[in-house]
Amino acid sequence: MVKEICVGNVKMGGDRPLVLIAGPCVIENEAATMRCAERLMTICNGVSIPLIFKASYDKANRTSVSSFRGPGMKDGLKILKKVKEALGVPVLSDIHSIEQVEPAAEVLDVVQIPAFLCRQTDLVVAAAKSGRVVNIKKGQFLAPWDMENVAGKAVSTGNDNIVLTERGVSFGYNNLVSDMRSFPILRKIGYPVVFDATHSVQLPGGLGGSSGGQREFVEYLGRAAVATGIDGIFMEVHEDPEKALCDGPNSVKLEDLPPLLKKLKAIDAIVK
Repeated sequence: MVKEICVGNVKMGGDRPLVLIAGPCVIENEAATMRCAERLMTICNGVSIPLIFKASYDKANRTSVSSFRGPGMKDGLKILKKVKEALGVPVLSDIHSIEQVEPAAEVLDVVQIPAFLCRQTDLVVAAAKSGRVVNIKKGQFLAPWDMENVAGKAVSTGNDNIVLTERGVSFGYNNLVSDMRSFPILRKIGYPVVFDATHSVQLPGGLGGSSGGQREFVEYLGRAAVATGIDGIFMEVHEDPEKALCDGPNSVKLEDLPPLLKKLKAIDAIVK
């Protein structure tokens, strides 16, 4: 049985309906972030899907040193706190070092471990010790069953409020593949499982100085993943992906989200 957890006012896991984790890849500025969060709330209320808002205050793993990384932790957390208080929505962002855990946990409902850092024992343990829900992204280099040991690091602290997120596996150069067998394997570990539908269509470093992406496949992979009985779907969304400062090629346009969520909700209802 998959554990049911609470993220602010959102419940996920167990036999609960699908939850959406969504927002822009990175905080570009306060106004754009608030607009995105408000539109997401309206969309999710319209289709009755619980929302956890996500946005990164710092993208530490960008392709190029010249790539936009975000406003930084101090200013970024202020913006996320404003989103949380103004809209009453739980918020998620990623951490990259042990020093970031304490200040991030003061604002965030979910502390996220980036895929490339999921094997960093001290970081996973520190995040779990914060007492917040911890979303651990499965590394592109790991098999799904390897995540049982990663989850065990977090649970060793006494905090078993964790989420496991699949975001594709490296397959050759600049490509990722999503294996649908991963989801039942991950769920057997006993914690809610999320599919990152937009990072899974990313082409890491595919544009030379930045990552490419194939957003036209988000719907198809999302539908397939939801059909396996997962607990949440993760999407990076933007009002104008072509002008996004990070991960535009794999981000979903906000106006395209409502019909997609309706399809995913219908599939989830059949499976659950």
